[in-house]
Amino acid sequence: MLWLADSHLPLEERAPLVVAHDWADAERRTPLALTEALDAFLEPPLDQVEIDLDVKLPGREEELVDALRRRGLVERAMISTMEMHTLKRVLELEPKLRRGWTYPKVTKDWTRKRWAKLPMMGALVGMRYRLPGLAAEKLPQFGVAAMWVYHPLVSPRLARICELSGVELIAWTVDDEKRMRALVEQGVTGLCSNDPRLFAEIALDGEHGPDRGQAQRPGGED
Repeated sequence: MLWLADSHLPLEERAPLVVAHDWADAERRTPLALTEALDAFLEPPLDQVEIDLDVKLPGREEELVDALRRRGLVERAMISTMEMHTLKRVLELEPKLRRGWTYPKVTKDWTRKRWAKLPMMGALVGMRYRLPGLAAEKLPQFGVAAMWVYHPLVSPRLARICELSGVELIAWTVDDEKRMRALVEQGVTGLCSNDPRLFAEIALDGEHGPDRGQAQRPGGED
Protein backbone atom coordinates (compact mmCIF):
# COMPACT_ATOMS: atom_id res chain seq x y z
CA MET A 1 0.00 0.00 0.00
CA LEU A 2 1.37 3.38 -1.07
CA TRP A 3 0.30 6.98 -0.96
CA LEU A 4 1.77 10.43 -1.04
CA ALA A 5 2.84 12.06 2.21
CA ASP A 6 -0.44 13.97 2.39
CA SER A 7 -2.20 12.54 5.43
CA HIS A 8 -2.17 16.04 6.96
CA LEU A 9 -4.52 17.29 4.21
CA PRO A 10 -8.33 17.13 4.33
CA LEU A 11 -9.64 13.79 3.09
CA GLU A 12 -11.00 15.22 -0.17
CA GLU A 13 -7.59 16.71 -1.06
CA ARG A 14 -5.54 13.53 -0.57
CA ALA A 15 -4.20 11.38 -3.38
CA PRO A 16 -5.90 7.97 -3.63
CA LEU A 17 -4.49 4.96 -1.85
CA VAL A 18 -2.89 2.68 -4.46
CA VAL A 19 -1.72 -0.93 -4.60
CA ALA A 20 1.92 -1.34 -5.69
CA HIS A 21 5.07 -3.07 -4.50
CA ASP A 22 7.01 0.19 -4.19
CA TRP A 23 7.31 3.63 -5.76
CA ALA A 24 9.31 2.34 -8.73
CA ASP A 25 6.62 -0.23 -9.43
CA ALA A 26 3.92 2.43 -9.21
CA GLU A 27 5.77 4.65 -11.69
CA ARG A 28 6.15 1.84 -14.25
CA ARG A 29 2.39 1.33 -14.58
CA THR A 30 -0.95 2.75 -13.55
CA PRO A 31 -1.52 1.07 -10.19
CA LEU A 32 -4.93 0.00 -9.00
CA ALA A 33 -6.62 2.16 -6.43
CA LEU A 34 -7.18 0.38 -3.13
CA THR A 35 -10.94 0.50 -3.63
CA GLU A 36 -10.65 -1.24 -7.02
CA ALA A 37 -8.41 -3.96 -5.62
CA LEU A 38 -10.67 -4.65 -2.64
CA ASP A 39 -13.77 -4.77 -4.85
CA ALA A 40 -12.14 -7.59 -6.83
CA PHE A 41 -12.05 -9.71 -3.67
CA LEU A 42 -15.85 -9.54 -3.42
CA GLU A 43 -16.33 -11.56 -6.63
CA PRO A 44 -15.63 -15.26 -7.36
CA PRO A 45 -13.11 -16.81 -7.21
CA LEU A 46 -11.35 -14.16 -5.12
CA ASP A 47 -14.23 -14.06 -2.63
CA GLN A 48 -12.63 -17.14 -1.01
CA VAL A 49 -9.18 -15.56 -0.67
CA GLU A 50 -7.75 -13.88 2.42
CA ILE A 51 -6.06 -10.50 1.99
CA ASP A 52 -2.93 -8.91 3.40
CA LEU A 53 -2.41 -5.17 3.04
CA ASP A 54 1.27 -4.41 3.56
CA VAL A 55 1.37 -0.75 4.53
CA LYS A 56 4.53 1.11 3.51
CA LEU A 57 3.81 4.46 5.21
CA PRO A 58 2.03 5.53 8.40
CA GLY A 59 -0.71 8.13 8.56
CA ARG A 60 -3.86 6.98 6.73
CA GLU A 61 -4.90 3.99 8.78
CA GLU A 62 -8.48 5.28 9.20
CA GLU A 63 -9.06 5.10 5.45
CA LEU A 64 -7.67 1.57 5.22
CA VAL A 65 -9.83 0.28 8.03
CA ASP A 66 -12.91 2.05 6.69
CA ALA A 67 -12.40 0.57 3.22
CA LEU A 68 -12.29 -2.93 4.69
CA ARG A 69 -15.32 -2.34 6.92
CA ARG A 70 -17.45 -1.01 4.07
CA ARG A 71 -16.86 -4.22 2.13
CA GLY A 72 -17.22 -6.61 5.05
CA LEU A 73 -13.61 -7.72 4.67
CA VAL A 74 -12.30 -7.19 8.20
CA GLU A 75 -12.54 -10.90 9.06
CA ARG A 76 -10.71 -11.91 5.86
CA ALA A 77 -7.96 -9.30 6.02
CA MET A 78 -4.69 -8.56 7.75
CA ILE A 79 -2.68 -5.35 7.79
CA SER A 80 1.07 -5.90 7.95
CA THR A 81 3.64 -3.15 8.32
CA MET A 82 7.12 -2.20 9.46
CA GLU A 83 5.66 0.91 11.11
CA MET A 84 5.00 0.72 14.86
CA HIS A 85 2.57 3.64 14.68
CA THR A 86 0.41 1.77 12.18
CA LEU A 87 0.37 -1.41 14.28
CA LYS A 88 -0.87 0.56 17.28
CA ARG A 89 -3.35 2.69 15.35
CA VAL A 90 -4.99 -0.27 13.58
CA LEU A 91 -5.52 -1.95 16.96
CA GLU A 92 -7.22 1.19 18.26
CA LEU A 93 -9.45 1.51 15.20
CA GLU A 94 -10.48 -2.12 14.76
CA PRO A 95 -9.40 -4.73 17.34
CA LYS A 96 -10.88 -7.54 15.21
CA LEU A 97 -8.56 -6.76 12.31
CA ARG A 98 -5.49 -9.00 12.32
CA ARG A 99 -2.12 -7.28 12.31
CA GLY A 100 1.30 -8.43 11.13
CA TRP A 101 4.76 -7.16 12.06
CA THR A 102 6.97 -6.93 8.96
CA TYR A 103 10.70 -7.31 9.60
CA PRO A 104 13.20 -5.81 8.98
CA LYS A 105 12.34 -2.18 8.36
CA VAL A 106 13.81 -1.21 5.00
CA THR A 107 13.19 1.61 2.54
CA LYS A 108 14.78 0.09 -0.59
CA ASP A 109 15.91 -3.24 -2.01
CA TRP A 110 19.64 -3.23 -1.23
CA THR A 111 20.08 -6.68 -2.80
CA ARG A 112 19.78 -5.06 -6.25
CA LYS A 113 22.87 -2.94 -5.67
CA ARG A 114 26.00 -4.91 -6.57
CA TRP A 115 28.28 -3.01 -4.21
CA ALA A 116 25.95 -3.69 -1.28
CA LYS A 117 25.62 -7.46 -1.64
CA LEU A 118 28.71 -8.42 0.38
CA PRO A 119 28.01 -6.09 3.34
CA MET A 120 24.37 -7.19 3.22
CA MET A 121 25.34 -10.86 3.55
CA GLY A 122 27.32 -10.11 6.69
CA ALA A 123 24.53 -8.00 8.16
CA LEU A 124 21.95 -10.71 7.46
CA VAL A 125 24.00 -13.33 9.32
CA GLY A 126 24.01 -11.18 12.44
CA MET A 127 20.34 -10.28 12.12
CA ARG A 128 19.34 -13.93 11.66
CA TYR A 129 21.20 -14.87 14.85
CA ARG A 130 19.63 -12.09 16.93
CA LEU A 131 16.09 -12.21 15.54
CA PRO A 132 14.70 -15.09 17.66
CA GLY A 133 15.58 -13.22 20.84
CA LEU A 134 14.07 -10.01 19.51
CA ALA A 135 10.90 -11.86 18.50
CA ALA A 136 10.61 -13.50 21.92
CA GLU A 137 10.75 -10.03 23.49
CA LYS A 138 8.58 -8.06 21.06
CA LEU A 139 5.81 -10.45 19.94
CA PRO A 140 4.04 -10.52 23.34
CA GLN A 141 4.25 -6.72 23.46
CA PHE A 142 2.86 -6.18 19.96
CA GLY A 143 0.06 -8.76 20.20
CA VAL A 144 0.18 -9.40 16.43
CA ALA A 145 -1.30 -12.37 14.58
CA ALA A 146 1.69 -12.84 12.27
CA MET A 147 5.34 -11.97 11.79
CA TRP A 148 6.32 -11.30 8.17
CA VAL A 149 10.06 -11.91 7.84
CA TYR A 150 12.53 -11.45 4.97
CA HIS A 151 13.22 -15.07 4.08
CA PRO A 152 17.04 -15.16 4.61
CA LEU A 153 16.38 -14.28 8.26
CA VAL A 154 14.12 -17.29 8.92
CA SER A 155 15.49 -20.05 11.15
CA PRO A 156 14.02 -23.07 12.96
CA ARG A 157 14.61 -21.22 16.24
CA LEU A 158 12.58 -18.25 15.04
CA ALA A 159 9.81 -20.59 13.89
CA ARG A 160 9.74 -22.16 17.35
CA ILE A 161 9.53 -18.76 19.05
CA CYS A 162 6.60 -17.78 16.82
CA GLU A 163 4.87 -21.10 17.50
CA LEU A 164 5.22 -20.64 21.26
CA SER A 165 3.85 -17.10 20.91
CA GLY A 166 0.84 -18.27 18.87
CA VAL A 167 1.97 -16.16 15.92
CA GLU A 168 2.12 -17.14 12.24
CA LEU A 169 5.57 -16.91 10.64
CA ILE A 170 5.34 -15.79 7.02
CA ALA A 171 8.45 -15.54 4.86
CA TRP A 172 8.78 -12.94 2.07
CA THR A 173 9.40 -12.83 -0.86
CA VAL A 174 10.30 -16.29 -2.22
CA ASP A 175 10.21 -17.07 -5.94
CA ASP A 176 12.29 -20.25 -5.89
CA GLU A 177 10.65 -23.64 -5.32
CA LYS A 178 13.71 -25.19 -3.66
CA ARG A 179 13.93 -22.29 -1.22
CA MET A 180 10.20 -22.52 -0.51
CA ARG A 181 10.55 -26.19 0.40
CA ALA A 182 13.47 -25.41 2.72
CA LEU A 183 11.43 -22.74 4.51
CA VAL A 184 8.52 -25.14 4.98
CA GLU A 185 10.97 -27.61 6.54
CA GLN A 186 12.18 -24.87 8.89
CA GLY A 187 8.66 -24.35 10.16
CA VAL A 188 7.16 -21.30 8.45
CA THR A 189 3.38 -21.16 8.39
CA GLY A 190 3.13 -18.92 5.33
CA LEU A 191 5.02 -18.03 2.18
CA CYS A 192 4.78 -14.85 0.14
CA SER A 193 5.65 -15.21 -3.56
CA ASN A 194 5.26 -13.34 -6.83
CA ASP A 195 4.71 -16.67 -8.61
CA PRO A 196 1.56 -18.47 -7.37
CA ARG A 197 2.29 -21.40 -9.69
CA LEU A 198 4.99 -22.56 -7.28
CA PHE A 199 2.40 -23.29 -4.62
CA ALA A 200 0.90 -26.10 -6.69
CA GLU A 201 4.14 -28.11 -6.38
CA ILE A 202 4.46 -27.41 -2.66
CA ALA A 203 0.82 -28.43 -2.13
CA LEU A 204 1.44 -31.75 -3.89
CA ASP A 205 4.13 -32.52 -1.34
CA GLY A 206 1.56 -32.02 1.41
CA GLU A 207 -0.48 -34.89 0.01
CA HIS A 208 2.40 -37.30 0.66
CA GLY A 209 3.57 -36.26 4.10
CA PRO A 210 1.93 -35.05 7.34
CA ASP A 211 4.32 -32.16 7.92
CA ARG A 212 4.54 -30.69 4.44
CA GLY A 213 2.38 -28.34 2.46
CA GLN A 214 0.66 -26.54 5.33
CA ALA A 215 2.54 -23.30 4.80
CA GLN A 216 1.07 -21.94 1.58
CA ARG A 217 -0.06 -18.33 1.48
CA PRO A 218 0.19 -17.02 -2.07
CA GLY A 219 0.49 -13.32 -2.71
CA GLY A 220 2.96 -10.51 -3.27
CA GLU A 221 3.90 -7.62 -1.02
CA ASP A 222 1.39 -5.02 -2.14
